[in-house]
Amino acid sequence: MAALVPSPESDAVAGVRAPDLTKCRYGWEIALVLGVSLGQSAVYSILSLAEKLTRPIPIGQQTTTINNSVVPNRPWLDLSYQVAGIIFPMVPALLALYLLWLTGNRREIGFDLRRPGFDVTRGLLAAAVIGIPGLAFYYAARFIGINTNVQPANLAANWWTIPAYVGLAVMNGVLEEVVMLAYLFNRLRALNWQWWQIVVFSAVVRGAYHLYQGFGGGIGNVVMGLVFGYLYLRWRRVGPLVVAHVILDLVSFIGYALLAPYLPKF
Repeated sequence: MAALVPSPESDAVAGVRAPDLTKCRYGWEIALVLGVSLGQSAVYSILSLAEKLTRPIPIGQQTTTINNSVVPNRPWLDLSYQVAGIIFPMVPALLALYLLWLTGNRREIGFDLRRPGFDVTRGLLAAAVIGIPGLAFYYAARFIGINTNVQPANLAANWWTIPAYVGLAVMNGVLEEVVMLAYLFNRLRALNWQWWQIVVFSAVVRGAYHLYQGFGGGIGNVVMGLVFGYLYLRWRRVGPLVVAHVILDLVSFIGYALLAPYLPKF
């Protein structure tokens, strides 16, 4: 029976080299993965920023709320919405891992349990390096009026509220670091991009899908992307960066929920 998948020889006969076909496939693959995940978020985030900038009040006097209840007066239905909002955004990360697995690259990215101590300790270090200056930058951006007042924890009070914040933090960490670091770095390198180009591109996309918070959120996350990109290249494992991202979000979500009444207002 004839082979259904063209061989490199048949490609050569057709005048197309197999490496060229691989690069073309990776280009489309990247566009599709980003198109159903964080690239799509970047587009909507830019539109959200445009909407905020065209309001009659300055962006520094506006508020952005995230992690909101959908039906706060019906706790079990609201929980169902939150669970769906955690599970479905994870699908692009699983897709990226599957595509890496198909090409034999999954073990190279360091998203496994082979070095848990390394991942946790380095993750705590990365969270401290990013978190403390990041908080200071957020308040500076609020003070000069280039960022909205971000309220990251707005779920109704229920027995499942804290577990939901934990789930949301894990989802964010896995989705963003698997796609923006593990997957994107592997595929863009296969397209012969230079490492510095990959780090910058990933950081700019990361900043773009945080622009809904304002210019401060965009700039701060570009810096975070540059640091995380450097650490990923240095450690060759995405696990520590997932841990760091989850820690940052846990502090942001749960910390804000507990400390909101005492935080300074601008």
